[in-house]
Amino acid sequence: MTPAILAARRAKIAHQVHEYAHDPSSPSYGVEAAEKLGLPQDRVFKTLVVTVDNKALVVGVVPVASMLNMKALAKAMGAKKAAMAEPAEVERVTGYVLGGVSPLGQKKRLKTIIDTSARTFPTIYVSAGRRGLQIELDPLDLKNLTGGSFAEIGN
Repeated sequence: MTPAILAARRAKIAHQVHEYAHDPSSPSYGVEAAEKLGLPQDRVFKTLVVTVDNKALVVGVVPVASMLNMKALAKAMGAKKAAMAEPAEVERVTGYVLGGVSPLGQKKRLKTIIDTSARTFPTIYVSAGRRGLQIELDPLDLKNLTGGSFAEIGN
């Protein structure tokens, strides 16, 4: 049981947990999840933690086949610039290891921006809080649970 799964259960939202055998040599955690679960890559989303204007940490949730558009994320946050956060800081603030960072159940709740493409699916998949574990849920439930918003942040 991870904090992400606990958050979904506490909120009483419909969700499903999907587990697969994680390969530590896989170069992309998200693409590996899509392949092992037999899902299209545009339906599996990765969670990226970014620093905006060199101070605030923000979560960007984009399809695993996409790149996070830093300019678009900064704009969505009303900031001038965005850059990937330091891995050690990501793990400390979220409570998750890289490759298993979930937008749900983080130690410190971060502002979350979800790519608008998520709204085209009845459910999407995001990390459930560890490598080899995904949680499937309605994108609106993800938005509501994280207190997030939708914006075009993927390339």
